[in-house]
Amino acid sequence: MRASRFFISTLKDAPSDAEIVSHQLMMRAGMIKRLGSGIYTYMPTGLRVIRKVEAIIREEMNKAGGIELLMPLVQPAELWQETGRWEKMGPELMRVKDRHGREYAIQPTSEEVITDVVRSEIKSYRQLPLNFYHIQTKFRDERRPRFGLMRGREFTMKDAYSFDRDEASMKASYQIMYDAYTAIFNRFGLKFRAVAADNGAIGGSGSHEFHVIASTGEDAIVYCPTSDYAANMEAAEALPLAEARAAAAAALTKTATPGATKCEAVAEMLKLPLSQTVKTIALTVEKEVAGKQVFENWMLLLRGDHELNEIKVGKVPGLAGHRFATEAEILACYGSIPGYLGPIGTKQPVTIVADRTVANMADFVCGANEEGFHYTGANWVRDLPEALVADLRNVVEGDASPDGKGVLAIERGIEVGHVFQLGTSYSESMKATFLDENGKPAPLQMGCYGIGVTRILGAAIEQNFDDKGIIWPAAIAPFEVVLCPMGMDRSEMVKTEVESLYAALQAAGVDVIVDDRGLRPGAMFADWELIGVPHRVVIGERGLKEGNLEYQGRRDLEATAVPVAGMAEFIKGKLSQ
Repeated sequence: MRASRFFISTLKDAPSDAEIVSHQLMMRAGMIKRLGSGIYTYMPTGLRVIRKVEAIIREEMNKAGGIELLMPLVQPAELWQETGRWEKMGPELMRVKDRHGREYAIQPTSEEVITDVVRSEIKSYRQLPLNFYHIQTKFRDERRPRFGLMRGREFTMKDAYSFDRDEASMKASYQIMYDAYTAIFNRFGLKFRAVAADNGAIGGSGSHEFHVIASTGEDAIVYCPTSDYAANMEAAEALPLAEARAAAAAALTKTATPGATKCEAVAEMLKLPLSQTVKTIALTVEKEVAGKQVFENWMLLLRGDHELNEIKVGKVPGLAGHRFATEAEILACYGSIPGYLGPIGTKQPVTIVADRTVANMADFVCGANEEGFHYTGANWVRDLPEALVADLRNVVEGDASPDGKGVLAIERGIEVGHVFQLGTSYSESMKATFLDENGKPAPLQMGCYGIGVTRILGAAIEQNFDDKGIIWPAAIAPFEVVLCPMGMDRSEMVKTEVESLYAALQAAGVDVIVDDRGLRPGAMFADWELIGVPHRVVIGERGLKEGNLEYQGRRDLEATAVPVAGMAEFIKGKLSQ
């Protein structure tokens, strides 16, 4: 490739709406161009990266037994209605109508379509297992698109779907995909971590997320440095901070706390540690009983210095459809305004759920259900009945690891892949069955597996950049090597060596570009440092007269002189590291 026949369009400054490093650098490097909110044109250099990402994914998916097909971007509403996701997906699902008024979805994912394909094709257990995948454009109507390719509305994703005869076989297919994903991210050259996760809107019984580690990541990743335990914050188990409850040592006392509606203010006013306070979160669950709408009052108790994990709350039996109580509901149930609520002396019956740590607390501080007052010295059994106990909180750094092999640490990550054990949640609703060994129909066991192809670009940059620009891992760089000739149009010596090295590298299968645009050295180097090509070779008359070329890796602080005759082998050695 020659730069004069390619398209390179770099910017000195990033557009003002580019908020994070990857967005700024991709715009400056001319890799993407904004068309609309969350919608981008992939420019030539950016597309080269995407194609390399796709190639690695295809190779590893094929090696793992995946079979590639291509499913439509536009999908009939009827399929989504079969699974109930037409309503469940909400406004993120882009809905359109054709000229006949028929409704369609612009796909954010393809569970329904692939299940429809398989239910019409698979009849017998002898045809299993199967794993289909495709790489296709997706669209999710994000409420607030931001961060360039990290949270856009239109993006490219690889999604795969496995079909098996029983749960054990499904878990075996899941492990194959987990291992394939590990191989894929290793080949990308990225630091990543696989963590246990919640299945969310996809459904199913178990899942793992693959995160690229980056300080700018949106997600908190919890792991134990001395064991294999890892989970995202939503799924990380929080153990009680005390193994057993201490005996009551203080009397229950109603204490004035005027204006103190937050646990922090209460602790400061009473000169007590924040960890001795308990905060109350009021919830309402609406149910239909015998044709009537019934409203249930629920109360969550959390230690004052802990944060609520709403995903965990939704898994507490009876709280799947909860919402936060309104101020009117709070006044009716507790007789007080928010900020002074507590489990002792409510006006209406309340189901109390205590976090594991709160369930083992003694002599704690809680709201007194009266404006301006809290109770001190509150204790279970003596002052209030035992509550339901559940894991309700986010873990914090230093908590004991659930596997008992150390303590937890937290780092930031960017989710770029997710693997799910779906089970029969889709096959049952869509009646996708096969005949087993006994000739009886059984639902197909499914798994699904996604990688955000275009999101990989943003995540890789967030992990690999400096003040000059992007630093691509060689496997996914737009070019592996750039040749930068000094005065190629004026020096036959330079031109001859450039052509010779270019031919040698091409013959060796190296993805190399020659910058023959005639730019001054400073401007030329700045472009390639911004674009992030990992290896640069400078060819100039002065060096050639000394028998050397100048090599500099993108992360190197200084250039290295390499003999002319040995440069091709030198580069091949660098690329094999």
